[in-house]
Amino acid sequence: QVQLEESGGGLVQVGDSLRLSCAASGGTFSRYGLGWFRQAAGKEREFVAAINWSGKTTWYADSVKGRFTISRDDAKNTVYLQMNSLKPEDTAIYFCAADESGYYSSTWPMNYWGKGTLVTVSS
Repeated sequence: QVQLEESGGGLVQVGDSLRLSCAASGGTFSRYGLGWFRQAAGKEREFVAAINWSGKTTWYADSVKGRFTISRDDAKNTVYLQMNSLKPEDTAIYFCAADESGYYSSTWPMNYWGKGTLVTVSS
């Protein structure tokens, strides 16, 4: 059983940067596809970014392309989300997730989820 714990959220200003981290325990981290999702108040959870098991393939939501970067450090069992040029609409709880397939697909759910970290972007 994989456990995921997010950190790095907080209150920032428009245009600031923030890096989220998600540390994993249990399972074989290097085999998992990893992703970040977010849920704003009153809205459905949405996909943000994902990275495959090798780190060679990434996926991004159109709303964050060019601003956010996902990366992984298998030696630290950690996945990161670097967020630049933050906007008020990026305000949400951010969740990391892991998929046993080693990839990401919008057609099947991720296997494991963290509890989330809150990011608030103030104007």
